[in-house]
Amino acid sequence: MSQRTEGLVQRKSAAIRKENQGSEHITENENDEEHHSGEESELDRNSKETRLTLLEEVLLLGLKDREGYTSFWNDCISSGLRGCILIELGLRNRIELEKAGMRRRSLLNRKVILKSDAPTGDVLLDEALKHIKETQPPETVQSWIEYLSGETWNPLKLKYQLRNVRERLAKNLVEKGVLTTEKQNFLLFDMTTHPLTDNSIKAKLVKKVQEAVLSKWVNDAHRMDKRMLSVILLAHSSDVLENAFAPLSDEDYELAMKRVRELLDLDPEVECMKMQSNDVMWAVFAAFTK
Repeated sequence: MSQRTEGLVQRKSAAIRKENQGSEHITENENDEEHHSGEESELDRNSKETRLTLLEEVLLLGLKDREGYTSFWNDCISSGLRGCILIELGLRNRIELEKAGMRRRSLLNRKVILKSDAPTGDVLLDEALKHIKETQPPETVQSWIEYLSGETWNPLKLKYQLRNVRERLAKNLVEKGVLTTEKQNFLLFDMTTHPLTDNSIKAKLVKKVQEAVLSKWVNDAHRMDKRMLSVILLAHSSDVLENAFAPLSDEDYELAMKRVRELLDLDPEVECMKMQSNDVMWAVFAAFTK
């Protein structure tokens, strides 16, 4: 009798253990599902975040928020945006510079050569890439900035000019929900303008630029994010960096500009020889700081 009782107790204990294990397994599965759903929502947030090209970021820094156009007196932004195109293509592994060779040719004497003709998905970048691909013999970074800007005395090279770049970039930003489109009357003529519609995106960009030379300053160009370094130096070359620093206190403004000058004083020929540098990027910097 006692043996039967023990057997019943053992079977009952085993059943309880099995039930507990089952409930633990369900709880673990629920936790896993919650964890995965959390990861997915994080991925969704990242994918939904508006991604801008270097051109769009520099143009956005130059646009007046309410008026929706760049300063009429700014004659630097045109070539600055063409520099952005070359760096963007370089960072996306579409173009590179020819090897320096035994004589160590300077960055500005080395030709731009095609690395990949795979489309980037951006019309302006792909148009410039097509020109570079079809040009033989290859040209230098300095020449390409001039050709893409239409600032050349050679009539045979005028076909390389990228037209209405600012307007096309503004339309891209309209499609991304950053700007809107309006018509403004300027007495003698009407002009299409693109005022800011999403302040958060420009505010984030301005904050990132400020932090890069203030609270997150690393005192080493090669430890900086290449895209942010490019935005800072090409925004300076395009005469729009001042707009990002305008809200700063006098003390922070002075410190920010001091650090920008330190970046501008770097020797591109020396910097491009360091590990994991991008020759196209440093060649563009050299073209604007020479």
